[in-house]
Amino acid sequence: MRLSGRKTSRFTRSWSPAQRVVLLGLLGLNVAGFLAQLVLSAWDASFAHEYLGLSHRGVSQAYAWQFFTALLLHNNVWHFAADMLVLYFIGRDVEVILGRREFIFLYLFGAFAGELGHLFLMPADCVLFAASGGVAALFMAYATILPELEVTTLLLFMVPLRLKMRRLAQLSILVAGVLVIFDRSGTVGHSAFLGGAAAGWLYAHVLGFGRTSFLQRTLWRRRSEAERLRNLPAEQFLAEQIDPVLEKISDRGLRSLTRRERRLLQQAREKMLGAS
Repeated sequence: MRLSGRKTSRFTRSWSPAQRVVLLGLLGLNVAGFLAQLVLSAWDASFAHEYLGLSHRGVSQAYAWQFFTALLLHNNVWHFAADMLVLYFIGRDVEVILGRREFIFLYLFGAFAGELGHLFLMPADCVLFAASGGVAALFMAYATILPELEVTTLLLFMVPLRLKMRRLAQLSILVAGVLVIFDRSGTVGHSAFLGGAAAGWLYAHVLGFGRTSFLQRTLWRRRSEAERLRNLPAEQFLAEQIDPVLEKISDRGLRSLTRRERRLLQQAREKMLGAS
């Protein structure tokens, strides 16, 4: 049945879903990276750990390539399989929703945020295989965009459990937090999840998805207040904002002023110059 009711002809172009160029490219890059990791590990079991994974030692010795090579490393085949499944099944929807450009920016933002999170949270002797950072960003952005979407997951890889995306995201963050607390040595991949997830949440909110957060409300109030002050007449601005500042200077001295109060004085000067 033709939903449009349009008659077909030899000039009618057949419909096909949009090509997921970026998603397929990322999948291919990760597969190639994992195969290269297997080959290198067969040649020298410690090579990826010593030179390709991100570590404090590598940062101190200016091994800048580790920020890029670590993004393609996985702890084992199960880590690789889980990342690829999430990347494909969630990434295909996120790419359609955001578009190719925002999709790749989100993935890269999450990938590098995951590395920074590892360097901040984990001890110096811990090495990161960071492939999960970009995947975590896609996962958290998806949960922010479609928080009420119900999905079926396997509890302990055996029991099917139906959860909303926001609950699944909260559970994942809880598990990652527990692992960061208790698994803090050797080669790890979970420490990239928290930084990547934070980046995904932030990126989705910057694009306008999700509920209004405390940060967004605070920024909105500050912008509204700044706009109101800019539009105040000079006399009203002086009476409302500057007179209390002058009284504070008289009582406590100029050094007692906060940054905001100093900006108000500068703004008053600009208003007075503009009025003259």
